[in-house]
Amino acid sequence: MFLVAGLGNPGTEYAETPHNLGFLVVDHLAAGHGIRVTRRDSRSLTGAGEIEGRAVMLAKPQTFMNLSGTSLGPLMAKHSISPVELVVVYDELDLPWTALRIKPKGSAAGHKGMQSVIRSLGTSEVVRVRLGIHPGHPVKDGAEFVLAPFRRSQKKELEELTGYAADAVRSIIAEGVAKAMTRFNRRAPGLTTEEA
Repeated sequence: MFLVAGLGNPGTEYAETPHNLGFLVVDHLAAGHGIRVTRRDSRSLTGAGEIEGRAVMLAKPQTFMNLSGTSLGPLMAKHSISPVELVVVYDELDLPWTALRIKPKGSAAGHKGMQSVIRSLGTSEVVRVRLGIHPGHPVKDGAEFVLAPFRRSQKKELEELTGYAADAVRSIIAEGVAKAMTRFNRRAPGLTTEEA
């Protein structure tokens, strides 16, 4: 069974913020596949279903971003899900707004939510889908920026980005990481993978 975990923060005050992009992608997948992500399990909201003919669990840890691993570790142990079956989706301030990068493994690159996941699982060989949120101008306070609501002008691009990321997750499940990277890694909308 695949586990697709979107990282974010619980609570309505964080719902429409860059740090909750992972949750928004899980919501997009859930809506597209008739999966209700409402079951409380191991300090996550979860839902099980099928994507691309494969059994999938969707999860939104409710521990707050920086403790995401303390939810996902127990959840995976309970359901006998191995790290190779995990796909983690989250925001990345090091990437420009609407960029997308699939990585099969590696360090957390300073992302505290991913650091928590790696620490909890004891491996950095975890597939992740990183979604760019950098606005293209200097960010004075990163922590403040990721928790500020999206601007109205971003809403249309936000819908496109979450849909694109959901398609990338489907590709990982159906075709594997290498093909998904070739098809979906991009710097910004409109660029081909060759240009990116």
